Amino acid sequence: MSKKTKLKQTDDTCETSCFNEDIVERVQPKINDVNGVELLFKAMSDATRLKIVYALTLEKELCVCDVAHIIGSTTATASHHLRLLRNMGLAKYRKEGKLVYYSVKDEHVHQLVRIALEHSRED
Repeated sequence: MSKKTKLKQTDDTCETSCFNEDIVERVQPKINDVNGVELLFKAMSDATRLKIVYALTLEKELCVCDVAHIIGSTTATASHHLRLLRNMGLAKYRKEGKLVYYSVKDEHVHQLVRIALEHSRED
């Protein structure tokens, strides 16, 4: 291991063990507020599901067949992913005859996708 590599590894870590009691006491009781939020990120961490959610933000609603064609999959695969998104609270559906239409559940989903896209485009 080169000296440069060693420095890089240790430069981002405290060299002593200490903490700010005020900050810890203020933040620690709130840390469990994020419990369950990981499911949201887990749902969108899959590239196929993220593409589906993105497509659903571009249109008011899409039928399962449309989604399958957009992502280049079978209707069974699209339906599976859409069902997962629905179960995770990101999408909703309605049935019209033999067709099932999906849409994003609420404006928060639109905002999450928009913010993620903006962030990914930053330098």
